[in-house]
Amino acid sequence: MKNTLAILLAFFIFNNVQAQLTPFELSKDKNYTATYSQVIAYYQQLAKQYPQMKLFHVGTTDIGKPLTLVVLSRDKVFNPTLIKKQGKRVLLINNGIHPGEPEGIDASMMLARDLLKKNALPKDVVICMIAVYNIDGCLNRGLSRINQNGPRAYGFRGNYRNLDLNRDFIKCDSRNALAFEQILNTWKPEVFLDNHTSDGADYQYVMTLIETQKDKQNPVLADYTSKTLSPELYKRMKASGYEMTPYVESEDASPDSGIVSFLETPRFATGYTAQHNIISYITETHMLKPFDKRVYATYDFMQALIDIYERDAKLIGDLKRKADEQVARQQTFALNWEVDKDHYDTLTFKGYYAGHKPSEVSGLPRLYYDRNKPYTKTIRYFDNYKATITADKPLAYVIPQAWGKVIDLYKLNNVVMHRLTHDTTLNIQMYYIGDYKTPQRPFEGHYLHSNVKLNPIEMPVKFYEGDYVVYTDQPLNRYIVETLEPQGVDSFFAWNFFDSVLGEKEYFSDYVFEDVAANLLKNDPDLKKKLDDAKAADPKIAGSAAAQLNFVYRNSPYFEKTYLRYPIGRLLTPAKLDLK
Repeated sequence: MKNTLAILLAFFIFNNVQAQLTPFELSKDKNYTATYSQVIAYYQQLAKQYPQMKLFHVGTTDIGKPLTLVVLSRDKVFNPTLIKKQGKRVLLINNGIHPGEPEGIDASMMLARDLLKKNALPKDVVICMIAVYNIDGCLNRGLSRINQNGPRAYGFRGNYRNLDLNRDFIKCDSRNALAFEQILNTWKPEVFLDNHTSDGADYQYVMTLIETQKDKQNPVLADYTSKTLSPELYKRMKASGYEMTPYVESEDASPDSGIVSFLETPRFATGYTAQHNIISYITETHMLKPFDKRVYATYDFMQALIDIYERDAKLIGDLKRKADEQVARQQTFALNWEVDKDHYDTLTFKGYYAGHKPSEVSGLPRLYYDRNKPYTKTIRYFDNYKATITADKPLAYVIPQAWGKVIDLYKLNNVVMHRLTHDTTLNIQMYYIGDYKTPQRPFEGHYLHSNVKLNPIEMPVKFYEGDYVVYTDQPLNRYIVETLEPQGVDSFFAWNFFDSVLGEKEYFSDYVFEDVAANLLKNDPDLKKKLDDAKAADPKIAGSAAAQLNFVYRNSPYFEKTYLRYPIGRLLTPAKLDLK
């Protein structure tokens, strides 16, 4: 009887231990990433065993499944409002936005288990992990990243709508992005991490890192991340055996000539979170290193980030509050940036000799890296950016309720808005779109506008009961200004939210308007002078009856006032408004 009990006990212990091992760990060659169903089943089992863990199924995705949020709370408090009242901080980790880059998925499973088993959850930090963000792509399992060394099967970069979800955070075309923003604005993290795998050059490092570009980050946060948090992460990763370097992006094929700090504009996850004054990082493990090393490096990075966050939890919370207060008072906002080629730092870089040899495919010279020739050298690091376009915020923006997607996204992001209680005519600044450039091919389903020229005009405009007023005294001012100012690199205008204002709705018949135009010129000397000046300046107008008619029409009272008029008003001076 005793032997039978011992065998049963050993069987139970063995199976319990095996059940807590991840599919990655159970694979003999450690070149396997868990499937979506395995990930969810694994977390469900952990949640049953440990009351410090709870799963939340948030929203839905384009494949019809909700995002699974894994929450680890040492005190078993899972109410985000109460967590904030208790003075605790929140870390949000995103995994599998590109399911062909799955290290974060497997590393997070192991990390969650180890923190629970070892009773090592941080006291002052609640950890939130999105198990798999691009569920759609994760289910589309196969081989698609030819330039990557394992795992032997993985998901696809695009989601069910073939969207790259790491270009979707401002426009929110996918339901995945809507669910993510619900998570972010419910749990309000002070620190965010997005786990990825790199492309590009070959070099010695397993792990590279993207941090919020310091010149576009709030100065209070930039000072802490650049002087304390990031150097400490680099130090700890080196001690763990996975020395890091900044993400390798260079103008030449080889990093020898220098690397450029990656500029994560708001279309990217960390660009979007930076608009919320959240300290943000992206891990980029090197695609050609063995998969197991990439997973373990991601694990070690997350552990280091958690340890430092726990140490500095109070400080980080205080810095976040200061950043919010500063942004609420901030007057001028950068809308686009470019690298400053005149100022750079240097760093020690461990690479491989890059050369050229005849291609066996084309016979022409091809690039290759010789791993038998490693080097360590000092290279330039272009990590300074300067703003190329700025905008001064108005007192408030007035958004007609007709633009429902803007309103819905603002509600989702907790932007404070008020509504007019009755029809109101305001003396307000409106932009007329003077010019813009649009590519011939779409990017992520959109024809992005750029190089936008604006003609601001102060004019009376009638707004209607229920239209929205957004005052710019909010911690979310960066998000507000960068999305509503048309010249913003990832503004709503750039992403085609307002393209209907770019087309005329009325026109004229030549034979009818001829007589009207003649009377207008007879009765309006200023208009006639404008036409004469235009003909003198432009031979094409002088030689074209149609062009002259069109000129008169566009300068007449009959021409539609809303053509090329950006519909969001800028309230520049205080006005007494009846709001609810």
